[in-house]
Amino acid sequence: MIAIAGPNLPIELLNATGRNSGAIRFDPDLETPLADRWLENKFAPWARSVLESWAQGAYDDLDQVLFSRADDTSQRLYYYVCELQRLGQLGGPEAIILDIAKIPRRTSLDRTVDKLREMGERLGVSEADLEEAIVASHDTAGGESAEPGEGRVCLLAGSNPPDMRLHDAVARAGFRAAGRTLAQEWADLGAPAERGSGNPYAALGRKLHVRAEGPRSFADPAATLRAGLAASDAAAVVLWRIEEDEAQCWHLPHERAAIEASGLPSLILTRRDWLGRDGAAAEIEAFLMEVNA
Repeated sequence: MIAIAGPNLPIELLNATGRNSGAIRFDPDLETPLADRWLENKFAPWARSVLESWAQGAYDDLDQVLFSRADDTSQRLYYYVCELQRLGQLGGPEAIILDIAKIPRRTSLDRTVDKLREMGERLGVSEADLEEAIVASHDTAGGESAEPGEGRVCLLAGSNPPDMRLHDAVARAGFRAAGRTLAQEWADLGAPAERGSGNPYAALGRKLHVRAEGPRSFADPAATLRAGLAASDAAAVVLWRIEEDEAQCWHLPHERAAIEASGLPSLILTRRDWLGRDGAAAEIEAFLMEVNA
């Protein structure tokens, strides 16, 4: 089985192997004494939980874990895992990495397609297998949908939370949450790749190259936020960014402007704790209760 540990990865290619295990599982609240010894402070918080779980043997049932060069933490953690395995301090599955280039130019796209082909050869995926997976993805790819049920929608934007704890706060206030957890974001198919193209690897490469999600995307963050608001038909929005989400701080003024232009009630929470130990859930619940009043 193959798990993923990062964004902008080719879900269709993994589906074509018949061995896609989805996003790597981890407990965000796990104590991480070994990972704390091995990793410096600038890793995104999920890396510690994953590395600690790896050291505990939690992934011994996996054959491979696929990391992403489209995310700094994913890329760096890959090299740490490889070095720890080389030193005999870590066992578990094989760590592999895929280069998804995001620069909007032809050479970047060509490199992405080449790397996809290399990975496909490594995993034993033929063009026919990949085309079949792309066709199947047209039936399952979705957008920014809200949790099922009754009630108005609140869009959770910004950093992807570790689990459903913020979604639960939204639900307690009588709203439905639209927005993905980190694992849901990694495993999301996004817009489907072109089917019947005659070159499924190139079709998948084009899709991944222009995909707006991810820290190395060149997409306009305000446009992405506006699209999320429109797709979810939100009645309120919470923009939540964690302390470690440093690169995204440059986007905040544009995101604030987009929210103000929408005219929707909003709550903006920045430099927050990833585990919500700073009371973010209570703030979200109180804000939405006031909106509902």
